[in-house]
Amino acid sequence: MQLTKLSILTLMVLFAFSFKALSQNEKVLSVLKEKGILSIVHKNQPLIGYQYEVLDPPEGVDPAFKRSGFFHPINTLKGHRLTRIHAKDHYHHFGMWNPWTKTLFEGDTLDFWNIGGKQATIRHSGFKNTNVTDDFAEYQMLHEHVVLKNNKNKVALNEIQTVKIHNPKDNYYIIDLQFDYTCATDSKFEILAYRYQGLGWRATEEWNDANSSIITSEGKTRKDADNTTAKWMLYQGKLGNDKGGIIMLSHAQNYNHPEPIRVWPIGQHEGSVFINFSPTKTKDWVFEPGKTYTLKYRLVVFDDEFTPTQAETFWEEFTKQ
Repeated sequence: MQLTKLSILTLMVLFAFSFKALSQNEKVLSVLKEKGILSIVHKNQPLIGYQYEVLDPPEGVDPAFKRSGFFHPINTLKGHRLTRIHAKDHYHHFGMWNPWTKTLFEGDTLDFWNIGGKQATIRHSGFKNTNVTDDFAEYQMLHEHVVLKNNKNKVALNEIQTVKIHNPKDNYYIIDLQFDYTCATDSKFEILAYRYQGLGWRATEEWNDANSSIITSEGKTRKDADNTTAKWMLYQGKLGNDKGGIIMLSHAQNYNHPEPIRVWPIGQHEGSVFINFSPTKTKDWVFEPGKTYTLKYRLVVFDDEFTPTQAETFWEEFTKQ
């Protein structure tokens, strides 16, 4: 049977329409689960990875340093990695993660940060949901804060983490984090004041004192930022032949805002970079059973260089939400 010119034209129009519809349904971001990591992908480039399976430490290191429930790698749009795990100076550093260091639960003091002490740990306990829209990718998971001391293996605190990655714009993309805490038992959970705990970020091994810098919302640098407070921290530096970095923003509704911060000073650990929003650095925080306690953060991951003025604008937009 021969096709007429009209029928051929009709088929071509239908094909073009179908192709256009397919293209319009394609999402900018996608989710990939592989080798224990959930990755948000953009144009075949993983942006942020979440480790949901337990990751063992390097060979020869105490197995106590195994962990799940942390973010690594976090990459710029050009593919430069901004995080680091299992550094020899701190095997318990896991890219971006948020444990509490000094807590009190059922009469016992527990450390969920320094897991080599085998007092306590945090584990991924399952995904609540995963969603990809035309504008963002989002997933939610449960973290269990587990008491290991005296072989208890008891969950003391539940934490729902909600992670939203917005479609990239120009040379950056935005990650929104929300941490919702509830007591796992009828006992209260107390976070005691300590110099570092909460949301921490161990930066790429490419960075040191000479090729990277920090500026906070209060104008502090690596020389004097530690033990101050901040609404945001802008850290950037050299990445191969390029530049890039991250802005960490604390929401105005967070506990003890503007938050106390921990910033490794110049010369410490051979110039390695670690920064930390630590809302309980200067005062305790008590979680009562039956109540929910929330922290919100926004990350701006970028290539090239950003200014303090841009960081302030991002914070103003974030805190309106």
